[in-house]
Amino acid sequence: MESNESRKRLIIDVLEDAFADLMKADPHAFRVKYRKMAADPFAFYRGTACLFYADVTKMRDRFADDQADAIWIHGDLHVENFGTYLNSDGRLVFDVNDFDEAYIGHFSWDLRRFAASLALMGWQKALPESDIRALIGKYVRSYLAQVDHYVTSETDDDFALYLHNTEGPVHERLVKARGYRRAGLLDKVTRMEEESRVFREDATTRRLGKAEERTVLKAFDDYLATIPESKKFDRELFYEVRDVVGKSGFGIGSAGLPAYNVLVEGYSQALDNDVVLSMKQANVPALSRFVETSDVERFFDHEGHRTVVSQRALQVHTDPLLGYTSMDGVGYVVSEVSPYEVDLDWSDINEPDEMAMVVDSLGRATAKVHCASDEDSDQDLVDFQVEAAIARVLDGRRRELTEDVTEFALSYATKARRDHSLFVDAFREGEIGGVTAT
Repeated sequence: MESNESRKRLIIDVLEDAFADLMKADPHAFRVKYRKMAADPFAFYRGTACLFYADVTKMRDRFADDQADAIWIHGDLHVENFGTYLNSDGRLVFDVNDFDEAYIGHFSWDLRRFAASLALMGWQKALPESDIRALIGKYVRSYLAQVDHYVTSETDDDFALYLHNTEGPVHERLVKARGYRRAGLLDKVTRMEEESRVFREDATTRRLGKAEERTVLKAFDDYLATIPESKKFDRELFYEVRDVVGKSGFGIGSAGLPAYNVLVEGYSQALDNDVVLSMKQANVPALSRFVETSDVERFFDHEGHRTVVSQRALQVHTDPLLGYTSMDGVGYVVSEVSPYEVDLDWSDINEPDEMAMVVDSLGRATAKVHCASDEDSDQDLVDFQVEAAIARVLDGRRRELTEDVTEFALSYATKARRDHSLFVDAFREGEIGGVTAT
């Protein structure tokens, strides 16, 4: 086994390589990020996709060939990266979310990252190992069953998790989202001023100087050209900017990334139909640091462009306001701050039978994002049928895949718990990129 000291050195090196510029620009944001990661092994795992890929890209993947190892993958798939959204058809959907880390890679890497997170979650809920094994097996088998569905289906967008075909905690998330109102979100983040709404000031917002505001508004105008014509709203009633502010206070994965919120007129002149958009600097995906990137880099203008194209490929019916722009050559992703987004909450999902019901849905949702992101989608980096490629590489080897992913997940969850302890020691001692614990 690798010594604690050498493993700690690797953790420090990987974090510094991934986040050095952002840590230097905003050490406070990373102090907050690292405190959150220090809370427990699962929080640490969520914040270290870079470490995961430093490890798995060194492994031989027995389930890879020239197609199955070159598909669009989510890149940071774990048990909490699922939730609800209102799709471009106006329907509430439960699906994978947060596509900041999407990249071209091995289909099995998504399965392994998810399964290891499930093993960590199961350990923190004190589940016996036999129950954790059963849950991982359920996930992989549900994934494979949905891949089989796509092999025989004429289209790749005939499956989604809606109100009418879900049950248990997934259905409850959709019902909760349905009860939210746009006016409720607006009342929370805006106030009235001279007969129109403006953003409220709080610890997470800042007013912009005139030069910065002009730059942001120019970037916003450029963003409008990236919305597909089929998804654009009537410009007479939409997209007129009412207010713009700088924004901070995001989650573990977005620490230190510059961002803005833009308030636009929205669906009508009624005050409860205004829309809040997020314009956030795009991540450099963790996986890109450990694989050959030339083909992908040639395809995209910047990371914002990559993030949006990958989300449109993986999600099929995306937010109609999703688009991208740039400022000073740096890519930004623009999307709605939706009142209908409800993340999957595991705090009350504790018994294996209830967890199995959820895991079944998540396995099918994972297969959906993989199989929708191929030659039928609006990109040509993946120009073959993903479901056929996965089915071919797994022909006669499905039990082998299930066993392999299960053993990996249990082993990597143990490693992540050890890594968490080493990370906490390094953070407390100020060994990570100058970001101290005090």
